[in-house]
Amino acid sequence: MVFSSFEFLFRFLPVFLLIYYSIPKIFYKAVLLVGAVNRQKAADWQIKFRNAILFAGSLAFYAVGEAQYVLLLFGCVLLNYLLGRMMYRSAAEGRGFRQKLLLFLALGYDFGTLFFFKYSGLSDRLPLGISFYTFQIAAYIIDVYRGRVPAEKSFVRLGTYLTMFPQLVAGPIINYSDIRMQLGARSTSPEQFEAGLKFLILGLGSKVILADRIGTLWNSIQTVGFSSISTPLAWMGAVAYSMELYFDFAGYSMMAMGLGGMLGFKIPVNFRLPYMSKSVSEFWRRWHITLGKWFREYVYIPLGGNRKGKARTFLNLFVVWSLTALWHGATPNFLIWGGMLLALLGIEKLFLLRFLEKSKVAGHLYLLFVVPLTWVAFAVGDVGQLGVYFTRLFPFAGGSGEVLDAFDFVRYLRDYWHLLAAGVLFATPLPRAVYKKIGRYFAGNVIVLGILGLSVYFLAVSRNNPFMYFNF
Repeated sequence: MVFSSFEFLFRFLPVFLLIYYSIPKIFYKAVLLVGAVNRQKAADWQIKFRNAILFAGSLAFYAVGEAQYVLLLFGCVLLNYLLGRMMYRSAAEGRGFRQKLLLFLALGYDFGTLFFFKYSGLSDRLPLGISFYTFQIAAYIIDVYRGRVPAEKSFVRLGTYLTMFPQLVAGPIINYSDIRMQLGARSTSPEQFEAGLKFLILGLGSKVILADRIGTLWNSIQTVGFSSISTPLAWMGAVAYSMELYFDFAGYSMMAMGLGGMLGFKIPVNFRLPYMSKSVSEFWRRWHITLGKWFREYVYIPLGGNRKGKARTFLNLFVVWSLTALWHGATPNFLIWGGMLLALLGIEKLFLLRFLEKSKVAGHLYLLFVVPLTWVAFAVGDVGQLGVYFTRLFPFAGGSGEVLDAFDFVRYLRDYWHLLAAGVLFATPLPRAVYKKIGRYFAGNVIVLGILGLSVYFLAVSRNNPFMYFNF
């Protein structure tokens, strides 16, 4: 089920929210009325009831379109719950070898399942969200092994953590330690619910109004064929895809944060205006923040980080970016994409970063030049066609086919200039700063309602367009 669909927005979500808030509340008042327990105990039961509803509702959400894999998701929760509990007891008993064996069993199952579906070639379809929930449960089991968190006693609570539908299929990746207390006690005021709803609508607008419509430019270029486009149009396409990917994924993350807020959870920020960065290093601290945090905490730092000299640092970066590329996919274009980023990060660490950080303009221009090039490698799965596209971006590198219309970009610019201009504007801090000032007033509500109305209109007249990171 896709967040940006009538099925989710006007069927699943209203029914779920009604059940999630009304039934536990009725139960809470009933047990107080009959004097079965005190107020604190009744509140604890109410939270447990809500967790159970969220767990069941999330499995139902996942089962729509993924019914054949819902048992795989449930089994992931069950196995890691059991192994986590056994590991925790082994640690308390001082049985280190058994604890390590249980860790290897858990991680072997988690990553083995991911490898089977994503890289073995033995499955023709990837279970939705498996890359995200595998990393999330792996972080939990590693933290239990390290003693950072106790193993969760409640199967329902661990299931709620892993399957929570606001972030199940495309993140953000949430560490159990960051949400553990919220699973045990949380509340949602009308103001928090309203703020979450507004964030949900703003994320919907980012996806439907910006990402999907800007994406039609990239789709048109693919239809025409890379060998036939002019150099200006090739660059327009690279910029368009960069914007589409950003507003699509950032929009999903905003919707996840909004939905989480409506349910009483604080879901972490996943994007911080990455295109305002002055280097690739800074860009990747602002883009898909939770994935970067996962690799930093569970790969880069355990390998030694930057504490063992430059040579070891570059080796650690190589490992991290190789794994990052493979996480997205095993096709050659993702390895090329990861290699380009690794090379840029290496050059920056060697000498370029010092210059970029001092400059007020050069760093931004550099970032806006190189990042779209990396996204082209990310987008074009066929290596041969990727080579063709780069010859269009840099025609002095050698021709590849005949350009049918050297001024084709004029027609596309006439059709898309307003969307590209909107993309540039909304990639800056200005819209957020304006909304922050007026968001709580009548004008802010009018803006949100306008975004909702326009989003619903585009949903009605356009075909269903899933979020791009559903592919991973």
